[in-house]
Amino acid sequence: MSRRIQITRRSFGLGAIALGVSACGGTEPGTVRSTIPSGLPADLRPVPNVTYDAWVASFRERAATKGISQSTLASAFRDTGYLPGVVTRDRNQTEFKRSLEDYLAIAASEERVQKGRAAFASHRGTLMALEDRYGVDAYIIAAIWGLESFYGERRGEVPVISATSTLAFDGRRGQFFEQQLIAALRIVQTGDISASRMTGSWAGAMGHTQFIPTSYLQFAVDYTGDGRRDIWSDDPSDALASAAAYLQRNGWQRGVRWGSETSNGSLQPQPGGPRFATTRNFSVIKRYNNSDAYAIGVGHLSDRIRGDGPLRTPFPPDANGLTKADRVRLQKRLTARGFDTQGADGVIGRDTEAAIRAYQESRGLPVTGTPSQGLLQSL
Repeated sequence: MSRRIQITRRSFGLGAIALGVSACGGTEPGTVRSTIPSGLPADLRPVPNVTYDAWVASFRERAATKGISQSTLASAFRDTGYLPGVVTRDRNQTEFKRSLEDYLAIAASEERVQKGRAAFASHRGTLMALEDRYGVDAYIIAAIWGLESFYGERRGEVPVISATSTLAFDGRRGQFFEQQLIAALRIVQTGDISASRMTGSWAGAMGHTQFIPTSYLQFAVDYTGDGRRDIWSDDPSDALASAAAYLQRNGWQRGVRWGSETSNGSLQPQPGGPRFATTRNFSVIKRYNNSDAYAIGVGHLSDRIRGDGPLRTPFPPDANGLTKADRVRLQKRLTARGFDTQGADGVIGRDTEAAIRAYQESRGLPVTGTPSQGLLQSL
């Protein structure tokens, strides 16, 4: 059986979650803002929580001792609230255990490659200028953008003050998220962004390049020169410059590639699959996300955006004896029979497993949700 690689949720661009806020800890309980985006998941709507309100009151005293002004605290907490869905997601956050082949099928999918080439063409001037200024490969910057937010399409819409205060209050990683909350308040206090515009993922990662608040304070750049480090804007310039600055300050070596696929490479994350020779810059990419698969994903996606082709070495069959081509055929055949797998990328996820179970049940077969050569033949 192939060794599996643990991929955390943050290894992919975090999907944007629309969020509206009803008041808790700032206005009368139960009131609802008129600017609630449509499509908001019910569990990400704030709910009254008196214990959270008491925690916020205590926290505001601590924040004041750290230099956060009363006006900043008042504006930041005016429309915040306890988000039950944030706690659920944090507590149920299981790591995706996927092979490198599966990971790259998502991280460097044809859609992501084509969108990356288009995004690079649209922002070539900025990306090449950033490479000149910071020494970081422009295609690496573009690839990080693609993995973190799908080139800005999935920046996240969860208010960061609500998300980080909820997680700090919950306490599972309370100290870490209280640090993020303090950092977020400092960002508001400097005038870079208002609390109402400071949005991101459910865990507080923000903007085109998904910076957490403490990373923002350390590395964010005002590239446009308008006096604000705006990584949330539709214009990605500040965010791309911030990613470049992050890599530069973590030791990026100008003019050196991340690595390459090679038959004698020392890194082979998936037995029987491609080998890679890596450089110091591979380790720098891992400072962004400490995962070999993530760094290979960034590097390979950057090569594809540049114009290179897919990896040369095929991956071996998976633990169920299926190649990627087999898995794609399985997904297409299931969907054609009315058991929609929500796409045919060769990655067996929850949607494909649900489709398999539904098909097996319809045929009176043992309901396992597991793909196999026999299942493929039956289709």
